[in-house]
Amino acid sequence: MSQTHVQTPVQTPAQTPAPAHVQTPAQPHVQPPVQARSQTHVPAPARSLAPPPAPAAVLRGRIGTGFSPEPHRYRLYVAADDCPSCLGVTAAFADLGLRDTVALTVLRPGSDPAGHDALRRAYEAAGHDHDGTLTVPALCDGWSGRVVSNHAPDILEDLRRLSVHPAFRPAP
Repeated sequence: MSQTHVQTPVQTPAQTPAPAHVQTPAQPHVQPPVQARSQTHVPAPARSLAPPPAPAAVLRGRIGTGFSPEPHRYRLYVAADDCPSCLGVTAAFADLGLRDTVALTVLRPGSDPAGHDALRRAYEAAGHDHDGTLTVPALCDGWSGRVVSNHAPDILEDLRRLSVHPAFRPAP
């Protein structure tokens, strides 16, 4: 077995640095024994076997692509509670002056079963992958009976487009 030898400069005692632990080939480094940790069994928290609920499907149809801009064709569903998305869509709807050309249904918990039933039918008509969850705001097409969109930013943009469309402007 061959050894590689490295020559170091010789230092006088005045130049010798303070002693430190230096590992040399003659002194192999030995780690102190690791103390065994206690083998106390801590049970994992109980987990539900049911899968987490899937998020509601986002429907992102747009007026102008598959849905033509026609007055009295669309219905907007919003919640009566403090839902930020519904509040924003309702405020924009009022500001844009669409009350005469787009229907508005405000859903209140525990009341207006006809409004909830109509929205449920629109979600079911929207596609085969409907999971039963109704979300608002929702813009629905009265001709096809299905939800166009339940994505608030898309609904806001569609309402803005409708408000400048000539067919949706109030008569002078």
